[in-house]
Amino acid sequence: MTDRIPVLEASSIPAVTREQMREVDRLMIEEYGIQLIQMMENAGLQLARLVRHLFDSAVQDGRVLVLAGRGNNGGGGLVAARRLAAWGSAVSVVLADDPETFEGVPAHQLGILRQMALPLEQWNGDMPEHDIILDALIGYGLRGTPRGVASDLIAAANESTAPVVSLDVPSGMDVDMDTALEVAVRATATLTLALPKAGLFRPEARPYVGALYLGDISVPPALYERMGLGSPQLFADGQLVELTS
Repeated sequence: MTDRIPVLEASSIPAVTREQMREVDRLMIEEYGIQLIQMMENAGLQLARLVRHLFDSAVQDGRVLVLAGRGNNGGGGLVAARRLAAWGSAVSVVLADDPETFEGVPAHQLGILRQMALPLEQWNGDMPEHDIILDALIGYGLRGTPRGVASDLIAAANESTAPVVSLDVPSGMDVDMDTALEVAVRATATLTLALPKAGLFRPEARPYVGALYLGDISVPPALYERMGLGSPQLFADGQLVELTS
């Protein structure tokens, strides 16, 4: 992918807290009828497009490893895995949770990958061979510090020499920064969704976020206006934007 990604000054657009983003999601579903599966498809597509843009030859000729939790963030990662595999990439997925515990739309996305016979495994302590990592373990809803398998996978991603692209926020980051960053992915790049999360701009977050991009999940500008966030026209030139400070 060689298309230029437009650049926006981060200070020119609003950033949102955890609760504001939850309200965006609620209004999308309850008021506008834009369902979770649509948002998840958009998120995964934008992640796959960004990875192709940043690492085109490596994605085509190398191995992409997706780390996915069982929540909606993980579901977006599973969509990206499907898209990249359909575009010809060698993709494997490591799940942070027992696949039988997946529910709702993430379970639906997992079922598609099973039908495609994509390499899937639950974390067993070993990382499959990879050239790029997609981090879709934990989304913006995290409070506190990750524990258990999620913490182990974050550590494994950080120990890898491969570039890491995080979906929405680096896994382990509390977007309201209520807690210190003790366990979090140190991403090469982060694709945040809809509007940037306020915590991404904190000075202590910078070593974890990497290059910051914004992806379109089809939020109507009128929804933001209703929330008192203005009416930002963010994606007139495409579905991805690079944010600079």
